[in-house]
Amino acid sequence: MSNMSTQETQELLKIPKQFVDDLARPFIARGEQAKLITIALMTREHLVMIGEPGTAKSALVRRAAELLNAKFFIYLLTKYTEPSELFGPIDVLALKNGVFKRITEGRLLEAEITFLDEIFNANSGILNTLLSIINERVVYDQTQIHVPLWSLFAASNNIPEDRELQALFDRLLLRDFVKPIDETLWTQMIKKGLELEYNPDKPEKKYSLEQFKKIYQLLPTIDFSNIMQKLPKLLVMVHEKGISISDRRKGKILKIIAANALVSGRTYATEEDLLILKNILASTPDEYNTISTILTETLKTPEKYLHELIEIDNNLMEIQKRLNELKTNSMSNTSILTDLLRSLRATHERVQKMAQDISNETVNKKANETLQLINSLLEQIAKMLGIIT
Repeated sequence: MSNMSTQETQELLKIPKQFVDDLARPFIARGEQAKLITIALMTREHLVMIGEPGTAKSALVRRAAELLNAKFFIYLLTKYTEPSELFGPIDVLALKNGVFKRITEGRLLEAEITFLDEIFNANSGILNTLLSIINERVVYDQTQIHVPLWSLFAASNNIPEDRELQALFDRLLLRDFVKPIDETLWTQMIKKGLELEYNPDKPEKKYSLEQFKKIYQLLPTIDFSNIMQKLPKLLVMVHEKGISISDRRKGKILKIIAANALVSGRTYATEEDLLILKNILASTPDEYNTISTILTETLKTPEKYLHELIEIDNNLMEIQKRLNELKTNSMSNTSILTDLLRSLRATHERVQKMAQDISNETVNKKANETLQLINSLLEQIAKMLGIIT
């Protein structure tokens, strides 16, 4: 990282957000999945997507590999899958000469990005090999073989319950519980399907895995000072709900938070980045919902700010009604107007602080609208008090 120029670093910082947008473009309502795939690639980690078939899981990963022009391997696993199907058949000619090796061309052992569908259906032999690949990027097959795998993506219709599968599940750091597209978007999806049938959105391959390797080196430079006090408290709150978190997962949290910040175009972490914890700590949809509730109620999230701004707007509407009544009745109540003036000034400061606390376009737009409404009320009160004419 020390060898990077400032200009190169600035160019790299633009890539994560651009990649998410390019990855998600052909799909309807799959921005969250595109973001998680990007974060997995930025952090050299692995992602498992759990949900019904036909929710674009493999298509998204395939497109990511195409965007990066990376070596890609995809396979559907069953309990009958043989090691040779994934790792390549044994080279018989070499074996005749006393050398054990596999023909690995086009197989998992040469892939940089891999997608394994129904990963938890694999038999014990393949699961053990996958563990060493995920952990160490190594296969122990007569000899020790180092593999170029950068990120492994997996899919499953169900959460693994077998204890034998828990070791593998725990090592898939990022988890997403994928749902079918909401029915309000069905018309849009149907139209998009026909459009892509005849005019496919082909990736331009304008990114490279080398760029993501450099982005990976930038992660430790992210400023975590804004979240370091809040993070341990959140982990305690999750633990108190009976949700178990392995030390392995805790040790990788900051790396994921850093990547989330970069996707948002920041070199510093904010409380908004802590929302990604639900994709690290949850093992089931119920745990995901529990953790989401904890985060929403505890953090300075866009949802929390928008809810507060809506409440403020409702209060402002009530103040406007009260002012209209005072004007209609020709009432002059200086004490009431003075109290309203003081309250509105405090609210103005609060909304300004909210806009400064969070770099979210939707929140900032809403905050500006609320500030305009407050300014209008302040002007009305000032006129009624004779402060301005």
